[in-house]
Amino acid sequence: MQHIYNDMKFHRLLLLAALCPMLSSCFKDEPANAECDIEVAWVHAEEPEKMFYNLTDTLVKVLYTDNLITFNVRSSADLSALAPQFIITPNATIEPASGSVQDFSHGPVTYKVTSEDRQWSREYYVSFNIVTRTETDTLRFDFEDYEVNSSYYYTWNDSRFRWSTGNPGYLLCGMATEYADGQYSTNPEKFPSVALPDGYKGSGVKLTTLSTGAWGAMKGMRIAAGNLFIGTFDATQAMTDARKATNFGAPFDRRPTKLRGHYKFTPGNDYQDADGNLKPGEADIADIYAVFYRNHDENGNAIMLDGDDVKSSPHIIGMAQVTGIQTTDEWTEFEAEFEFNQEIDQTLLDNRGYNIAIVFSSSVNGAYFEGAIGSTLMVDEVELICTDIK
Repeated sequence: MQHIYNDMKFHRLLLLAALCPMLSSCFKDEPANAECDIEVAWVHAEEPEKMFYNLTDTLVKVLYTDNLITFNVRSSADLSALAPQFIITPNATIEPASGSVQDFSHGPVTYKVTSEDRQWSREYYVSFNIVTRTETDTLRFDFEDYEVNSSYYYTWNDSRFRWSTGNPGYLLCGMATEYADGQYSTNPEKFPSVALPDGYKGSGVKLTTLSTGAWGAMKGMRIAAGNLFIGTFDATQAMTDARKATNFGAPFDRRPTKLRGHYKFTPGNDYQDADGNLKPGEADIADIYAVFYRNHDENGNAIMLDGDDVKSSPHIIGMAQVTGIQTTDEWTEFEAEFEFNQEIDQTLLDNRGYNIAIVFSSSVNGAYFEGAIGSTLMVDEVELICTDIK
């Protein structure tokens, strides 16, 4: 049921993208709503500072592609009687009820949302994750734990961070959809970000800049760079502001000093600008970097870097940019030191007041829809080296 519902919603988005310019009047007698989503979840606590690291951790915005909702809490939090509340699709229903007291001390609690027309339902798993301090000096990412999800594109799992891609947005252009034997199907291998069976060691990640076809030309988004990053991608924003759809970073409590790993890179043949004009003599290049930034402003408002400011935000205090990426079909080591523009606040660090983002892209200007179709970056065995600042 889950994958059928996701397909239904993706195709609704695709149809909406095509029809929106032609709509000029209101609909009457609309049928009952067929959607069944949790959009926002939050928890009220009498003393939130004793339960959460930041006040903004009490609220979670839920991507429609997600069915796991996680609140990060301190080790002292009592999880035996909590009453999360939800904003859900208009006129849908939820069971157990929003605001009802549940015991989360033994793991996730399942919530079922049913659409207004009673034809569709989704299950969500709400949990409270007790966060402990990162003890290791070296975080390793081997990209061995991956799967093809219910929407038929690759995703990567990690117990520490959420790795995301632009694959959900690429699904909207229809270029990964095939027609055979009288039916349509989605091919996981036709997305910009896919698993690589023969990585440097075991499996790796293959990122390729692809055409978005007629849909992309209509939207002024002619290419999609393959990418993989710590953060989230909101496909509902992909059609209106693609760079805002990409949110980089996750809370981190160590001082990063170095980013290193292994790569292969082959640029595509014809570099083009955002209008599709070829730029003879210009070669595409991949991008590998990490940023370390404050995740709240001076007024306590949450900060999440996006495609517009991930390298330029004034909240960035450290960055590791890999330079000298070469064309190579041999696995080659990359390494970049973090350069800091200010001191790290130990109290802020202990309270998860900083975010770390690691980003890989097959086209350095892919966020601006410039690059060469066919540019391919492969990465594997990545390490984030850290140290204490005490």
